[in-house]
Amino acid sequence: MQEWFENLQKLFILNFINDNRWQFLLNGLAVTLRITFFALLIGIAIGIIVAIVRSTYDKNEKNLRRGAGRFILGLFNVICKFYLTVIRGTPVVVQLMIFYFVILVSIRNGELIGIIAFGINAGAYIAEIFRSGIMSIDNGQFEAGRSLGFNYIQTMRYIIIPQAFKNILPTLANEFIVLLKETAVVGYVAVQDLTKAGDIIRGRTFSAFMPLIAVALIYLALVMFFTWLVGILERRLRSSER
Repeated sequence: MQEWFENLQKLFILNFINDNRWQFLLNGLAVTLRITFFALLIGIAIGIIVAIVRSTYDKNEKNLRRGAGRFILGLFNVICKFYLTVIRGTPVVVQLMIFYFVILVSIRNGELIGIIAFGINAGAYIAEIFRSGIMSIDNGQFEAGRSLGFNYIQTMRYIIIPQAFKNILPTLANEFIVLLKETAVVGYVAVQDLTKAGDIIRGRTFSAFMPLIAVALIYLALVMFFTWLVGILERRLRSSER
């Protein structure tokens, strides 16, 4: 038992203490959190726009008169559906490499490309989350907005979106957790995130167990922490409805 503990201690020193290799994990963690945070902001922005277009078309398709307005809304709806189909139907790692090696080949900042790629990917899923939230709001809320003198855009902005956002907030927080784990593939485009940091340590020490377990434990700790925050958020939302 003592010998096993001493070997484990030697592995720990080799992988993390020697040459300050623990800094790879710390810097990689910072990169992972930055990509996740900014990609989520881009995803929310895209998701709201796509959700409004899709829900507006679904709610008003039968009542729209033939004309330029219906054509433009229909065109935007087709574009949004195409975007959702392509993004949700292809692996995120393939999308990441397409952005890095094809679309944004002139940009050599892998972290920026990762933010854009994951933001666009997250936007497709967040759009459906927002759309379900908007569609869950009773049509009477739209009529109430109209009775207050609001037009459709004002009704969406001041009445529908805030209620929908409150309903989907826990699901949106869970999407952040999913996005956090998905960024583990950003190393495919030479970005030194948390996963890549563990791989760099493994390549220098030729010891796979300790760095990979450390990366897994850090991800697990992050997910548990954010899951705990989501639980607190859900409890507060439930108590505010009483």
